[in-house]
Amino acid sequence: MTYYRSRPVAGRHFLQIPGPTNVPDRVLRAMDNPTMDHRGPDFGRFGRALLEKLRGVFRTTGPVVIYPASGTGAWEAALVNTLSPGDRVLMCETGWFASLWREMAERLGLRPEFLKGDWRRGADPEEIEARLREDKAQEIKAVCVVHNETSTGCTSRIEEVRRALDAAAHPALLLVDTISSLGSIDYRHEDWGVDVTVAGSQKGLMLPPGLSFNAISPKALKANETARLPRSFWDWKPMLAANATGYFPYTPATNMLYALDAAVDMLLEEGLENVFARHDRHAEATRRAVRAWGLEIQCAEPRHYSSSLTAVRLPEGHSANALRAVILEKFNMSLGNGLGPLDDRVFRIGHLGDFNDLQLMGTLSGVEMGLAVAGVPHKAGGARAAMDYLIGNAG
Repeated sequence: MTYYRSRPVAGRHFLQIPGPTNVPDRVLRAMDNPTMDHRGPDFGRFGRALLEKLRGVFRTTGPVVIYPASGTGAWEAALVNTLSPGDRVLMCETGWFASLWREMAERLGLRPEFLKGDWRRGADPEEIEARLREDKAQEIKAVCVVHNETSTGCTSRIEEVRRALDAAAHPALLLVDTISSLGSIDYRHEDWGVDVTVAGSQKGLMLPPGLSFNAISPKALKANETARLPRSFWDWKPMLAANATGYFPYTPATNMLYALDAAVDMLLEEGLENVFARHDRHAEATRRAVRAWGLEIQCAEPRHYSSSLTAVRLPEGHSANALRAVILEKFNMSLGNGLGPLDDRVFRIGHLGDFNDLQLMGTLSGVEMGLAVAGVPHKAGGARAAMDYLIGNAG
């Protein structure tokens, strides 16, 4: 059965949204194994090995907990396990998902302070440092930053945010969302002094939606001892106690854990540095295509360019949603839509996960054909520009 089309179409659908990404056959085959007894000895051995191996993807020696949830669940887990009602948190308006995280903080009874942004850049470490220096009473208990803003294609420089906290000599926790960057863009939980890293399964980890993660620092574990926000399902304590022996405090998503095991093996076998270099290369090729078309990249600051996705602005008077509809109908390819104030202004090309040069060229060719069919003003040759870059920088 075909689930995403109302009529038969030959060939494979190109899923080029910035997540969920294409799931590799190796991961699909792992999911297809029989479900094991999640209280039996085999599961304990499997769970211990998986949790240990997973630390390498986050670049941490500390614990990583897994929830059967979307990344939104991991957002909530990060907040409720470290903070108390009325706590002030400093957050950065980098795009749609940063805005949603702020809304969640408000609903949980926290007091988020939002540093304004223009949705065209990542977080500003200097602004963060200045605000923390003003906080003489140290009322700000956490700084929350989205590493890679999926709505804009802008990446914040977390190592610089860490230095900003240190320069201000401020004890706030650092909470970072890596939902669309983990496994795609260089990220170092421990080296960068992150206290809670939030992640999801459906992007760089190459899995279907359904798992989310918190990587936890010793400082975050200490904060957990006095945090007073209500929590039950999201509580780290029973998770960590059960995880010590490879088990979970409730029925885990066993077949998704099989998939995670296969995906982590794929990342570590390729080598994380090679994975990041591959994503960097495909992102640069995509940006060269956009420039050759004469279109504008949503991210206005080159040092904040994302290697997971590229958001592309259309000329005034032209509909990004209409373009996406044409490309889906004519070429069987899905592109990401604009979110919030970027609705109908941008389309987003995902180039992350299990992805190679030929897939990228098919994607960019589909975009170029779609621009022509939809009558969007552009120059020909974007796909050629990308191809020339790939040829000259063979992976």
